[in-house]
Order: sequence, then structure tokens, then C-alpha cells
Amino acid sequence: MNELRDLLADVVADADAVSLFSPNAAAFERFEDADIPVVVVGPENAVDAENFVELPIDFIDLEGRVRFGIEGALEKEFFEEGDEVVCVTDFLGGVGNTVARIETSDFSPSGVYDLFVNSRAEPGVVRDVFEVAIELGKKGQKGKPVGALFVVGDAGKVMNKSRPLSYNPFEKSHVHVGDPIVNVMLKEFSRLDGAFVISDAGKIVSAYRYLEPSAEGVDIPKGLGARHMAGGAISRDTNATAIVLSESDGLVRAFKGGEIVLEIDPEEY
Repeated sequence: MNELRDLLADVVADADAVSLFSPNAAAFERFEDADIPVVVVGPENAVDAENFVELPIDFIDLEGRVRFGIEGALEKEFFEEGDEVVCVTDFLGGVGNTVARIETSDFSPSGVYDLFVNSRAEPGVVRDVFEVAIELGKKGQKGKPVGALFVVGDAGKVMNKSRPLSYNPFEKSHVHVGDPIVNVMLKEFSRLDGAFVISDAGKIVSAYRYLEPSAEGVDIPKGLGARHMAGGAISRDTNATAIVLSESDGLVRAFKGGEIVLEIDPEEY
């Protein structure tokens, strides 16, 4: 047992900082007086931590959660390049039962933090669209899988690079994503062709848009079709974020700058 204790001690020895993911008050108090920086990462700052990174969505996969927390802490300058960071998080229903040590200089940013915080659209709007896509991915339309494409932010430029496929039901409306009634409308309209265009502030600008950016140079994984190609291309040619629900494999993917920066399985939520 002593050998095991010594081995685990090496994980935290001489660390430069600690990252706590969604800690309760008791867990936070154990680290609060540590002589190294402590950063709390979670959906809300329930423990009133001085250093806090907000999780916009519930990252079910451990890697996604840790990546977002590290990227956010680096962006906010809570951590520095080269810091040895001990990450304490929950796994499989446990509380603070998983510990990982990460050196930030060996960390390859995924763009996930940038997707939410440094996009043209407000972070809450990007989160709300993800929630609609995830819910649609879970339930589909009348039990059948569907695909959908949401283009979020930089709406004026997106409209200039697209054309209508049909009458725009949102043309004279002032509804916003995140409203439960509006979310139901989005799910209903998703069964028809075309993309939804959503403004920086979350206003539904249009449905049924055919995106017309050049797809040249856009590289998407094999097996993904025109919806993903259009999402990648429009995110490259504008400052928009494209969120795509795949009809074939049911995954939700986010494109920014022409690249896939996040992939989510709705069935895990």
C-alpha cells in the first residue's frame, strides 16, 4: 500500500496549479488554501471561486471536459505555458475520483473554448443551438433520425452567401433560439431542406437557406455528406459557427474556420 501511495504522490508532486471540475463546497475547501493556483471549472461558480472557467455544455466525455477547462484557464491566464496542472474531476458517478496531470506546453488546443467564447455569436446562443441539435438527435422526427444544419453568427454575410429554398417562416418574426416554443418550431422545420441562419444575439433570421460558399479546400471525414461540406465551407468563408446534426450517424459536429472543432454523441447526454 505504501508503494501505491508513493506512486500516486508522484502525480501531484511539484504541481504548479490545480483544476477542479464542478467541485462541491467540501471538495473546494480542501484545496482553497493550497499554495498554488486553484481553478474551478463548471457550469456555474457554486463555490464562489476567484479563478473560474464556465462550462457552456455538459461535456460527458472526460477528455472534452478537461480540454475545455485547460484551454479556458490558459485563455484567462490562470495557467501559463509549461505549467504542470493537476486536474481533479468526476467519472462514472464518482465525486473527485479521477486525477490527471497535464503539462500545458504539451497540450494541443482543440479550439473548443474558442468555439464558445471567441465566436461572433454570444456564448449562450451557441450553447442554446447545441442543445436544440442534441435534443433533435436524441428524438429525431417521429422516432426517425433527421439531419439539420444551424449557422450561428455573422448572419448578414451568411445570407449573402445563400439563397432561399422556400418561404422563410421567420422573415417578419423576432423570435430567438432558447425559447422553448421556438425550439419546438426549429425541430419541426428541421425535417425540411436547407439551413437555419441565426444572428449573433440568437434571433432566428431564416430557415430553408441553400448555402453557396465554395467547398474547394474544405476537408471533411469520409462518409459525411453535403450538409457537412456546406457547414464547413460557410464557417470558413464567414465568421459564423456551423452546427450540424448528421442524419447518417446521429452525431452533432461544430465547424469553425472550416474545421471540425467539436463532436458530440446526443445519446450520451
